[in-house]
Amino acid sequence: MCDEIYFGIDIGGTAVKMGIMNSRGELFASDTASVNFDQYETPILQTVKKVSAVFIEEHPEYKDKLKAIGISATGQIDSRTGVVSGTAGHIKNWQDSRIKEEMEELFRLPVAVANDANCAALGEYWIGAARGVEDVIVITVGTGIGGGIITGGKLLSGARGIAGEMGHFSIKSDGEECTCGNRGCYERYASTTALVRMINERMKKGELKAFADNVSGKTIFEELGKGNAKLQAAVEEWIDYVADGLVSLVHIFNPSMIIISGGVSMQKELFIDPLSVKIKDRIMPAYRENLEIRQAALKNNAGLAGAIYNCICTLIEE
Repeated sequence: MCDEIYFGIDIGGTAVKMGIMNSRGELFASDTASVNFDQYETPILQTVKKVSAVFIEEHPEYKDKLKAIGISATGQIDSRTGVVSGTAGHIKNWQDSRIKEEMEELFRLPVAVANDANCAALGEYWIGAARGVEDVIVITVGTGIGGGIITGGKLLSGARGIAGEMGHFSIKSDGEECTCGNRGCYERYASTTALVRMINERMKKGELKAFADNVSGKTIFEELGKGNAKLQAAVEEWIDYVADGLVSLVHIFNPSMIIISGGVSMQKELFIDPLSVKIKDRIMPAYRENLEIRQAALKNNAGLAGAIYNCICTLIEE
Protein backbone atom coordinates (compact mmCIF):
# COMPACT_ATOMS: atom_id res chain seq x y z
CA MET A 1 0.00 0.00 0.00
CA CYS A 2 2.83 2.41 0.81
CA ASP A 3 3.98 2.41 -2.82
CA GLU A 4 0.57 3.25 -4.27
CA ILE A 5 0.37 6.58 -6.08
CA TYR A 6 -2.70 8.82 -6.20
CA PHE A 7 -3.74 11.93 -8.09
CA GLY A 8 -5.29 14.55 -5.83
CA ILE A 9 -7.37 17.50 -7.02
CA ASP A 10 -8.59 20.28 -4.70
CA ILE A 11 -11.22 22.45 -6.41
CA GLY A 12 -11.89 25.81 -4.77
CA GLY A 13 -13.94 28.80 -5.80
CA THR A 14 -10.95 30.61 -7.30
CA ALA A 15 -8.33 27.97 -8.03
CA VAL A 16 -7.73 24.26 -8.40
CA LYS A 17 -4.70 22.60 -6.82
CA MET A 18 -3.38 19.32 -8.21
CA GLY A 19 -0.87 16.95 -6.72
CA ILE A 20 0.69 13.52 -6.87
CA MET A 21 0.85 11.86 -3.46
CA ASN A 22 1.50 8.39 -2.15
CA SER A 23 -0.46 6.50 0.47
CA ARG A 24 1.86 7.74 3.21
CA GLY A 25 0.98 11.34 2.45
CA GLU A 26 4.23 12.23 0.68
CA LEU A 27 3.71 14.89 -1.99
CA PHE A 28 5.83 14.47 -5.13
CA ALA A 29 4.52 17.16 -7.49
CA SER A 30 1.89 19.90 -7.42
CA ASP A 31 0.53 22.83 -9.38
CA THR A 32 -2.38 25.28 -9.32
CA ALA A 33 -4.59 26.94 -11.93
CA SER A 34 -7.35 29.55 -11.88
CA VAL A 35 -10.97 28.42 -12.25
CA ASN A 36 -12.61 31.88 -12.19
CA PHE A 37 -10.50 33.57 -14.87
CA ASP A 38 -13.63 34.56 -16.82
CA GLN A 39 -16.07 34.79 -13.88
CA TYR A 40 -17.11 31.13 -14.35
CA GLU A 41 -18.36 31.57 -17.92
CA THR A 42 -16.21 28.54 -18.59
CA PRO A 43 -17.65 25.90 -16.24
CA ILE A 44 -15.28 24.96 -13.43
CA LEU A 45 -15.41 21.26 -14.27
CA GLN A 46 -14.42 21.97 -17.88
CA THR A 47 -11.39 23.91 -16.64
CA VAL A 48 -10.46 21.21 -14.12
CA LYS A 49 -10.57 18.49 -16.76
CA LYS A 50 -8.35 20.49 -19.08
CA VAL A 51 -5.69 21.53 -16.56
CA SER A 52 -5.59 18.14 -14.79
CA ALA A 53 -5.01 16.35 -18.10
CA VAL A 54 -2.15 18.75 -18.86
CA PHE A 55 -0.72 18.23 -15.37
CA ILE A 56 -0.61 14.46 -15.80
CA GLU A 57 0.98 14.79 -19.25
CA GLU A 58 3.66 17.00 -17.68
CA HIS A 59 4.46 14.24 -15.16
CA PRO A 60 4.67 11.09 -17.33
CA GLU A 61 6.70 9.26 -14.68
CA TYR A 62 3.49 8.89 -12.63
CA LYS A 63 0.91 8.50 -15.38
CA ASP A 64 0.88 4.70 -15.52
CA LYS A 65 1.31 4.27 -11.74
CA LEU A 66 -1.86 6.06 -10.62
CA LYS A 67 -4.14 3.92 -8.45
CA ALA A 68 -7.09 6.36 -8.31
CA ILE A 69 -8.09 10.02 -8.10
CA GLY A 70 -9.24 11.81 -4.96
CA ILE A 71 -11.12 15.07 -5.42
CA SER A 72 -11.96 17.79 -2.91
CA ALA A 73 -14.57 20.26 -4.19
CA THR A 74 -16.29 23.42 -3.04
CA GLY A 75 -20.04 23.28 -2.46
CA GLN A 76 -22.41 20.61 -1.23
CA ILE A 77 -21.06 17.41 -2.71
CA ASP A 78 -23.08 14.22 -2.84
CA SER A 79 -20.19 11.91 -2.02
CA ARG A 80 -22.10 8.84 -3.22
CA THR A 81 -22.50 10.13 -6.78
CA GLY A 82 -19.80 12.80 -6.93
CA VAL A 83 -22.32 15.42 -8.04
CA VAL A 84 -22.47 19.05 -6.87
CA SER A 85 -25.88 19.07 -5.18
CA GLY A 86 -25.76 22.63 -3.85
CA THR A 87 -23.70 25.83 -3.97
CA ALA A 88 -23.54 29.17 -2.21
CA GLY A 89 -25.22 30.64 -5.29
CA HIS A 90 -22.31 32.84 -6.41
CA ILE A 91 -20.60 30.31 -8.69
CA LYS A 92 -22.14 29.97 -12.13
CA ASN A 93 -22.16 26.68 -14.01
CA TRP A 94 -21.22 24.60 -10.96
CA GLN A 95 -24.53 23.28 -9.63
CA ASP A 96 -25.20 19.67 -10.79
CA SER A 97 -21.67 19.21 -12.13
CA ARG A 98 -21.04 15.46 -12.43
CA ILE A 99 -17.46 15.43 -11.17
CA LYS A 100 -17.01 11.71 -10.52
CA GLU A 101 -18.62 10.56 -13.76
CA GLU A 102 -16.74 12.95 -16.04
CA MET A 103 -13.36 12.50 -14.38
CA GLU A 104 -13.66 8.71 -14.47
CA GLU A 105 -14.52 8.93 -18.15
CA LEU A 106 -11.52 11.17 -18.81
CA PHE A 107 -8.88 9.24 -16.86
CA ARG A 108 -10.31 5.69 -16.77
CA LEU A 109 -9.52 5.49 -13.05
CA PRO A 110 -11.68 5.21 -9.91
CA VAL A 111 -12.63 8.64 -8.54
CA ALA A 112 -13.82 9.62 -5.05
CA VAL A 113 -15.24 13.10 -4.43
CA ALA A 114 -16.02 14.93 -1.18
CA ASN A 115 -16.62 18.47 0.05
CA ASP A 116 -13.48 20.59 0.43
CA ALA A 117 -14.00 21.41 4.12
CA ASN A 118 -14.57 17.74 4.92
CA CYS A 119 -11.43 16.86 3.00
CA ALA A 120 -9.44 19.45 4.97
CA ALA A 121 -10.64 17.73 8.15
CA LEU A 122 -9.61 14.33 6.80
CA GLY A 123 -6.21 15.70 5.81
CA GLU A 124 -5.54 16.97 9.33
CA TYR A 125 -6.71 13.64 10.74
CA TRP A 126 -4.50 11.64 8.38
CA ILE A 127 -1.16 13.48 8.46
CA GLY A 128 -1.82 16.78 10.25
CA ALA A 129 -2.49 18.23 13.68
CA ALA A 130 -5.16 15.64 14.53
CA ARG A 131 -3.21 12.58 13.46
CA GLY A 132 -4.43 9.56 15.40
CA VAL A 133 -7.20 11.47 17.23
CA GLU A 134 -10.52 9.66 16.79
CA ASP A 135 -12.98 12.47 17.64
CA VAL A 136 -12.18 15.83 16.08
CA ILE A 137 -13.92 18.97 14.91
CA VAL A 138 -11.99 20.85 12.23
CA ILE A 139 -13.32 24.34 11.53
CA THR A 140 -12.10 26.72 8.84
CA VAL A 141 -12.59 30.40 9.62
CA GLY A 142 -12.28 32.48 6.45
CA THR A 143 -14.55 34.13 3.90
CA GLY A 144 -17.22 31.83 5.33
CA ILE A 145 -17.18 29.03 7.86
CA GLY A 146 -16.47 25.47 6.82
CA GLY A 147 -15.31 22.32 8.47
CA GLY A 148 -15.66 18.65 9.06
CA ILE A 149 -16.53 16.38 11.96
CA ILE A 150 -14.66 13.14 12.59
CA THR A 151 -16.24 10.79 15.09
CA GLY A 152 -14.85 7.39 15.95
CA GLY A 153 -12.18 7.89 13.32
CA LYS A 154 -14.69 8.36 10.52
CA LEU A 155 -15.94 11.46 8.77
CA LEU A 156 -19.55 12.31 9.60
CA SER A 157 -21.09 12.41 6.13
CA GLY A 158 -24.85 12.11 6.63
CA ALA A 159 -27.50 10.61 4.36
CA ARG A 160 -26.25 12.32 1.19
CA GLY A 161 -22.65 12.92 2.12
CA ILE A 162 -23.24 16.62 2.80
CA ALA A 163 -23.18 16.70 6.62
CA GLY A 164 -20.99 19.18 8.50
CA GLU A 165 -22.24 22.44 6.94
CA MET A 166 -20.99 24.37 9.96
CA GLY A 167 -21.50 27.84 8.60
CA HIS A 168 -25.24 27.47 8.39
CA PHE A 169 -26.66 26.58 11.75
CA SER A 170 -28.29 29.55 13.44
CA ILE A 171 -26.84 31.22 16.53
CA LYS A 172 -29.39 34.09 16.37
CA SER A 173 -32.98 33.28 15.42
CA ASP A 174 -33.69 36.97 14.72
CA GLY A 175 -30.27 37.65 13.23
CA GLU A 176 -29.02 38.83 9.87
CA GLU A 177 -30.35 37.22 6.72
CA CYS A 178 -27.90 34.79 5.15
CA THR A 179 -27.32 33.97 1.50
CA CYS A 180 -28.60 30.46 2.22
CA GLY A 181 -32.04 31.88 3.08
CA ASN A 182 -31.80 31.34 6.83
CA ARG A 183 -31.29 33.99 9.51
CA GLY A 184 -28.54 34.32 12.08
CA CYS A 185 -26.23 31.77 10.49
CA TYR A 186 -22.96 31.12 12.25
CA GLU A 187 -20.82 32.39 9.38
CA ARG A 188 -22.68 35.71 9.35
CA TYR A 189 -21.12 36.39 12.75
CA ALA A 190 -18.03 34.19 13.10
CA SER A 191 -16.28 34.32 9.71
CA THR A 192 -13.36 36.62 8.94
CA THR A 193 -15.74 38.40 6.55
CA ALA A 194 -18.03 39.09 9.53
CA LEU A 195 -15.10 40.46 11.55
CA VAL A 196 -14.09 42.81 8.73
CA ARG A 197 -17.69 43.98 8.32
CA MET A 198 -17.97 44.59 12.08
CA ILE A 199 -14.78 46.67 12.16
CA ASN A 200 -15.74 48.70 9.08
CA GLU A 201 -19.13 49.51 10.62
CA ARG A 202 -17.50 50.73 13.83
CA MET A 203 -15.07 52.91 11.89
CA LYS A 204 -17.95 54.47 9.93
CA LYS A 205 -19.73 55.28 13.20
CA GLY A 206 -16.57 56.83 14.62
CA GLU A 207 -16.28 54.19 17.31
CA LEU A 208 -12.90 53.15 15.93
CA LYS A 209 -10.20 55.21 14.23
CA ALA A 210 -9.27 54.08 10.74
CA PHE A 211 -6.02 52.11 10.83
CA ALA A 212 -5.80 50.76 7.25
CA ASP A 213 -6.95 51.73 3.76
CA ASN A 214 -8.08 48.16 3.21
CA VAL A 215 -9.37 46.43 6.32
CA SER A 216 -8.74 42.67 6.30
CA GLY A 217 -8.14 39.92 8.79
CA LYS A 218 -4.41 40.51 8.33
CA THR A 219 -4.53 44.27 8.97
CA ILE A 220 -6.89 43.85 11.92
CA PHE A 221 -4.55 41.49 13.73
CA GLU A 222 -1.50 43.59 12.82
CA GLU A 223 -3.17 46.60 14.49
CA LEU A 224 -4.33 44.46 17.41
CA GLY A 225 -0.73 43.47 18.03
CA LYS A 226 0.09 47.14 18.57
CA GLY A 227 -2.20 47.24 21.62
CA ASN A 228 -5.24 49.06 20.20
CA ALA A 229 -7.66 48.72 23.16
CA LYS A 230 -10.83 49.73 21.30
CA LEU A 231 -10.05 47.32 18.50
CA GLN A 232 -9.39 44.66 21.11
CA ALA A 233 -12.93 45.08 22.47
CA ALA A 234 -14.41 44.66 18.99
CA VAL A 235 -12.34 41.57 18.24
CA GLU A 236 -13.29 40.09 21.62
CA GLU A 237 -16.96 40.40 20.62
CA TRP A 238 -16.22 38.56 17.38
CA ILE A 239 -14.30 35.82 19.22
CA ASP A 240 -17.38 35.42 21.44
CA TYR A 241 -19.38 34.62 18.31
CA VAL A 242 -16.79 32.07 17.18
CA ALA A 243 -16.98 30.50 20.63
CA ASP A 244 -20.80 30.44 20.53
CA GLY A 245 -20.87 27.95 17.70
CA LEU A 246 -18.01 25.82 18.95
CA VAL A 247 -19.50 25.50 22.44
CA SER A 248 -22.66 24.08 20.86
CA LEU A 249 -20.67 21.73 18.63
CA VAL A 250 -18.62 20.48 21.59
CA HIS A 251 -21.78 19.66 23.53
CA ILE A 252 -23.24 17.80 20.54
CA PHE A 253 -20.19 15.85 19.34
CA ASN A 254 -17.92 15.62 22.43
CA PRO A 255 -14.61 15.90 20.53
CA SER A 256 -11.23 15.43 22.17
CA MET A 257 -9.74 18.02 19.82
CA ILE A 258 -10.79 21.14 17.89
CA ILE A 259 -8.57 22.17 14.98
CA ILE A 260 -8.81 25.79 13.81
CA SER A 261 -7.95 26.36 10.16
CA GLY A 262 -7.97 29.40 7.87
CA GLY A 263 -5.77 32.49 7.73
CA VAL A 264 -6.65 33.71 11.24
CA SER A 265 -5.53 30.38 12.71
CA MET A 266 -1.98 31.73 12.45
CA GLN A 267 -2.86 34.17 15.24
CA LYS A 268 -2.25 31.90 18.22
CA GLU A 269 -1.84 34.50 20.98
CA LEU A 270 -4.44 36.93 19.64
CA PHE A 271 -7.07 34.44 18.50
CA ILE A 272 -6.53 30.74 19.28
CA ASP A 273 -5.56 31.25 22.94
CA PRO A 274 -8.44 33.60 23.91
CA LEU A 275 -10.89 31.46 21.92
CA SER A 276 -9.73 28.39 23.83
CA VAL A 277 -10.29 30.14 27.16
CA LYS A 278 -13.81 31.22 26.16
CA ILE A 279 -14.78 27.74 25.00
CA LYS A 280 -13.44 25.99 28.09
CA ASP A 281 -15.07 28.52 30.40
CA ARG A 282 -18.47 27.85 28.87
CA ILE A 283 -18.64 24.11 28.28
CA MET A 284 -19.74 21.66 30.95
CA PRO A 285 -16.89 20.17 33.03
CA ALA A 286 -17.07 16.64 31.63
CA TYR A 287 -16.68 18.00 28.06
CA ARG A 288 -13.68 20.05 29.11
CA GLU A 289 -11.59 17.08 30.23
CA ASN A 290 -8.64 16.52 27.89
CA LEU A 291 -10.12 18.81 25.21
CA GLU A 292 -7.36 20.31 23.07
CA ILE A 293 -7.75 23.31 20.76
CA ARG A 294 -5.00 23.58 18.14
CA GLN A 295 -3.97 25.35 14.97
CA ALA A 296 -4.20 23.41 11.72
CA ALA A 297 -0.89 22.02 10.49
CA LEU A 298 -1.30 21.40 6.75
CA LYS A 299 -2.40 24.87 5.59
CA ASN A 300 -2.98 24.86 1.81
CA ASN A 301 -2.29 21.13 1.42
CA ALA A 302 -5.04 19.96 3.79
CA GLY A 303 -7.73 19.63 1.12
CA LEU A 304 -5.41 17.81 -1.27
CA ALA A 305 -4.27 15.36 1.42
CA GLY A 306 -7.82 14.79 2.60
CA ALA A 307 -9.06 14.14 -0.93
CA ILE A 308 -6.50 11.38 -1.33
CA TYR A 309 -7.16 9.92 2.11
CA ASN A 310 -10.89 9.88 1.36
CA CYS A 311 -10.10 8.12 -1.92
CA ILE A 312 -7.99 5.48 -0.13
CA CYS A 313 -10.75 4.86 2.43
CA THR A 314 -13.39 4.67 -0.31
CA LEU A 315 -11.42 2.05 -2.24
CA ILE A 316 -10.95 -0.02 0.92
CA GLU A 317 -14.70 0.09 1.64
CA GLU A 318 -15.51 -0.98 -1.91
